[in-house]
Formats: sequence, C-alpha cells, structure tokens
Amino acid sequence: MTKIFDELVERGYIEQITHEELKDVLNNKSVPFYIGFDPTADSLHVGHFVSMMVASHMQKAGHKPIILIGGGTATIGDPSGKTDMRKMMSREEINHNVECFKRQLSNFLSFEGENAAIIVNNADWLLDLNFIEFMRDIGSLFSVNKMLTAECYKQRMERGLTFFELGYMLMQSYDFLHLYNTYGCKLQMGGNDQWSNILGGVDLIRRIGHSDSYGLTFKLLTTKEGKKMGKTEKGALWLDANKTSPYEFYQYWRNIADDDVRTVLSLLTFLPMSEVNRLSSLKDVEINEAKKVAAFEITKLIHGEDEALKAQEAAKALFEGNGNLENMPTTKIEKNISIVESIVLSGLAPSKGQAKTLIEQGGITLNDNKISDTNYVLTDDDFKEGYAILKKGKKVYHKLEK
Repeated sequence: MTKIFDELVERGYIEQITHEELKDVLNNKSVPFYIGFDPTADSLHVGHFVSMMVASHMQKAGHKPIILIGGGTATIGDPSGKTDMRKMMSREEINHNVECFKRQLSNFLSFEGENAAIIVNNADWLLDLNFIEFMRDIGSLFSVNKMLTAECYKQRMERGLTFFELGYMLMQSYDFLHLYNTYGCKLQMGGNDQWSNILGGVDLIRRIGHSDSYGLTFKLLTTKEGKKMGKTEKGALWLDANKTSPYEFYQYWRNIADDDVRTVLSLLTFLPMSEVNRLSSLKDVEINEAKKVAAFEITKLIHGEDEALKAQEAAKALFEGNGNLENMPTTKIEKNISIVESIVLSGLAPSKGQAKTLIEQGGITLNDNKISDTNYVLTDDDFKEGYAILKKGKKVYHKLEK
C-alpha cells in the first residue's frame, strides 16, 4: 500500500479528519470510501476538481472509490453556504445530469479492476423511504440542538430554516450508513464546507454500534487571498468543452497569480512533488514557465492531450507569435456588424451596455488598435487576413470570422 495519507498531506489536500487513527487505517488497509456530487447541473466544474483528484489518488493507492450522485438529496438541496432554499429538480433532470457526470469522472477513475470505482445514486434508496420508519430509526438519533450549532444551519437561522432543509443532514448521514452496510464503506470525504454533514454520518454509524467509520475533508480550491478559484466573468469554469472551451480553460490556468502556482500544481496535477517544488520556486519572468506547465497538465486531464496541445498552440500564436490561431475561440459574424454587437456575440461582455463601458474604459482593441468609438462598425478592412482579433484587456482574445 502507498502511504496515501502522507501523500495527501504533502500535496496539501487534507483539512480535517474525525479520528487520528485514520492515518494508519489509510496507510495500511484497503478502504472503500465515498465522495458525493450534487447533480444540479449537466457538467461538473472546477469546484469539483479537488474531489476528483483526491478520489483518483486514493484509487491509485489501492482504495475503492464509491461515487455517490445525490439524485435524492438534490431534490432538497444542501443548505451549506446558501442563503436561499434551492429549487427542487425533476427526476428527469437529475438522471440526465448523472449521465453527464459519469463521462467526466471516467477521466479520473477506473471502473474496472480489483478496486474498480462504482457510481451510485442515492435516489435509489432515499426516494422510497417510509417517513415514519425513517424518523423513528434515524431521526431519533439526532439532537436538533446539536444540529443547529452546525455552520450550515446557523447561517440560515436568521432568514428562516425549513424543516425540509433540516432533513438534509439526516439524509446525507443515512447515505453513509447505507453505503457502510451495503458496500463496507468506511470513509466519507468532501470539501471542508461539508464538515458538519460528514460528522453527522460518522456519528450515526457509531451510535448504532460500529467504531470503524471516519470522515475527512479537503481544502477548497482558493487563491492566496481566500477567494474561490474557477470563477470567471462568464460564471463557473466548467469541465464540459461546450460550456467552457479548452482554450478558455487553458488560459484560466495560464493566467493565475504567481502566489497560486504551487497550490494549483500540487492539487490539480499528478506531477511529482519534487517537480512541483522546482516549478513553484521559480521567480519573476521564469514563473510563467510553471504556469504554462500547470495550464497544459490541467487541460490535458480534463480535455485530453490533443485539446491541450491545440490550446497551447493558440496561446503561443497570440502571446508569442509562433503558434496556430485555428484553435482559439472563434465567432462567425455578419457583414458590417457594430463593435458593440461583436463584443456581445463573442461573449466578451454579457450586454451591449457593458460592452460600451469596456470601450469607454479603453479595454477593447481590434487587430491591436484600441477602439474608443462605441459606434464603430467593422468593415472588410478589418478582415484583411480573413479574420479579425478582438481583445479585451491584456489577456482575453477572440477571433472573428465572416
């Protein structure tokens, strides 16, 4: 067995553990573990990235991953970190999203072999529960006073907490018990915002007489300033190429702050720590080489090596003048379109009003010429090379074609 606990500590994943003996358990035994994903969209995003990396490291070390898709709990919604109750989803929406997740998870986990990953959907056991039996057998083991001290509920108390949401912790805890009984699952893992829910599951299993259940949380992916990574002007940084193109995905990581290089390399790549240490120790201009490595390795994990190479070539063409422009984001436009319309169509601004603001603030260039006139109309002269390059700020490029 690989000393996986030590490896997770070295790479900076682990935030909290429920019991100190978990280190010896993970380092010396094969342990079925589970990580949950909430199917509220048809793609995973960067906020799920750390979970997938931890699951992959664990499987490679000999542990069995159980990926729980929250098809049942998603009908309620996790109140953790939320100020409003989440809208309920239909069974059809949830099932579609589950299928999308499976495809993306296969880039990180093997579903074959001795410790093959499995995917389960808690809708299969939650949606048919008998309310009276559930509240008698499970609800009686939870103290409401103790639950209300949990951060996920304290945040909602002032605005109003429904009984519907209060049941989320009971259901997630029951998930752990069900997986413990069905698959011998001994460990639940999740982001540190799930700590209260994870404690609930561990405590439930121990209350019914089993002392070998554990919980572990890992750090959320944040910048040095504590802001969540993966937020862009367009919203979340999605793992689906149709939602966030491989080029945009690559450029996000290419443009991270110098202080975030080590975090990204250690948490989101499989590079050995000796290489992570070497790259993250680079200074000044040289740190850009580390960012290029990070962008390529991360894009390769999500979109495959071919797409990573294409994104790399497009970036070289734009920033170093020696690559291939074919793979950069491109929008087909009509003849004589206004600069404002082209900005909105290319996704560089969500509205005409914001596009005009960008122009007025000097943030838009066309073919390296700064645009100051919000009424500017593109003509054939702007497409002498067969395309025009629209640029927002210093780092966001988009190709326009007729």
